[in-house]
Amino acid sequence: MKTVNDVASEDAKAVLRACPEWFHSIELAPGIVTPGRTTIENLDEQFRSLQLPDLHGKTVLDIGAYDGFFSFAVERLGAARVAALDHYVWSTDMVEYLKDWRESQRTGAPLPAPHESRHWRPDELPGRRPFDSARELLGSKVEPIVGDFMRMDLTELGQFDVVLYLGILYHMEEPLSAMRRVASVTAPNGLAVIATVAMEVPGLEDTPLCEFFPGRELNNDPTNWWAPNAKAIEGFCKAAGFREATILSERPKTQRYGRAKKLGSFLSGTSIAKKLGVGEIADLSPLRYRAYAHARL
Repeated sequence: MKTVNDVASEDAKAVLRACPEWFHSIELAPGIVTPGRTTIENLDEQFRSLQLPDLHGKTVLDIGAYDGFFSFAVERLGAARVAALDHYVWSTDMVEYLKDWRESQRTGAPLPAPHESRHWRPDELPGRRPFDSARELLGSKVEPIVGDFMRMDLTELGQFDVVLYLGILYHMEEPLSAMRRVASVTAPNGLAVIATVAMEVPGLEDTPLCEFFPGRELNNDPTNWWAPNAKAIEGFCKAAGFREATILSERPKTQRYGRAKKLGSFLSGTSIAKKLGVGEIADLSPLRYRAYAHARL
């Protein structure tokens, strides 16, 4: 006679056959984990890095939920209501699109953004199948909401005690506008948690800066636009209306340069540099890392 675990394992294996492409690693049944882009241990570490407060009785919005790892994780922590919002990934046949991405990675062939590709099917939502399958297997009550966060009516969406904005900011063409919308769906005294690709430039850590990706420079992805430094993340949050912003992650350890050497990085070898007594060029290559921040209203 089959046990409950046997049935769960069979159901999980059937889901993996039907949904071969996953971004998140999610344990669907004991010992059966989806083949995400990173390990479940790494995702658990990322989740701990969010430093979430007690979620019991709280409402949570997960913007850009993708396969739902973080939505299901906050539900397990006792959130009273969890809403998973997505539209971009869910509208794309990610199985076929990622075949094109891998071929582009191998050959250097042009790669359109998902919404400009032949795999864009918003009427069918093929990219939502992994989320729906995981939700069903896990017996989850997370509420899926299909909507373009940058265009939808946010008054209908409402406000939440905790808003997760994870891995989205660097995809935004207008990051300040995006953060203003994040602030508008965060309840009074609420918390927005931001995770983003970030960068630091040695010697310029105290200056708000963003690295711009006009093409596919970051991970061969034409939807990646900006990598802010910690000061810029703080600035985006405060300019968006949050009363305070705290960077949670440790910044890359870089050598600090004096003002003369900062100038030297631009002027070394010129007559002006010699007059200033500036020496060798300082390395201004951005150091990229994953940044986490709390923003409070």
